[in-house]
Amino acid sequence: MLKISLFMFFAVSMVSTLAFAESTIQVETSDNEIKSLESIWITGKITDASQFKPIKLRIMGPDGAIVFAPLVAINDDGEFRKLLNPPVPSFAAGEYIVTASHDDTKMVAQTQFTVISQEITKNPEAQQVKPETILEKEPEIASGISMQAEAENGSDIIKITGNTSYKSTDITLIVKSPAGNLVTIDQVTPGIYGDFDVEIKVGGSMWKEDGMYTITANQGISSEHKESIKVEIKDGVVVPEFGVVASLVLAISIISIIIVSSKSRFLTLSRY
Repeated sequence: MLKISLFMFFAVSMVSTLAFAESTIQVETSDNEIKSLESIWITGKITDASQFKPIKLRIMGPDGAIVFAPLVAINDDGEFRKLLNPPVPSFAAGEYIVTASHDDTKMVAQTQFTVISQEITKNPEAQQVKPETILEKEPEIASGISMQAEAENGSDIIKITGNTSYKSTDITLIVKSPAGNLVTIDQVTPGIYGDFDVEIKVGGSMWKEDGMYTITANQGISSEHKESIKVEIKDGVVVPEFGVVASLVLAISIISIIIVSSKSRFLTLSRY
């Protein structure tokens, strides 16, 4: 009887320990300090959490704004990693705060790194590229990025879909207003076939201008791949790209109907 009681005690203790085990999460960067045109690795590990749910990384810039907010997959060992490439045109100088969180824990891991200014010098000799290097890179540059915007009339969501041949690097999306002011920056990771999609929320003080907003996709440290599209915004919502043409067609149709109606009425009156 004593053996059974001891066995039950240990069994309950083990179940309780497993049930109340708390997840732990940690994050770190490959360097404490980088130059404004350099990339940086963010790595970490989480325990006692579902690997089917991603890690939520948030990278806050020196001005307090979120620069990147990627979702990162977890491997079988609970480890995760993400390569951050500089946004266009480069990282701003200052301190960056990195946080990592997960849906299965209330803990938030944090680290930081510093970016120092980097002067871009033009070296004629360094810019000379061997012919074989050009031949190797030409297929990637030729294919580049293709993308399109999808949105319903009056919607506050713009869905960007596309494809890139350069699958190993994240794509940075930059939205600028008709006046050329920066509206928002987003980042997306291409899939295994180069496909990507992201939703951009429209509305707020940054979208108060009416007109054509430019969405540019940049990829690579020096933006080797780049593609831009335009979306019309009016009163803070999306206007379909065929809106102007449709309006002209509608106006012409109305005028034609009025003319035909007027002629018919004139002919009817003439008979009398």
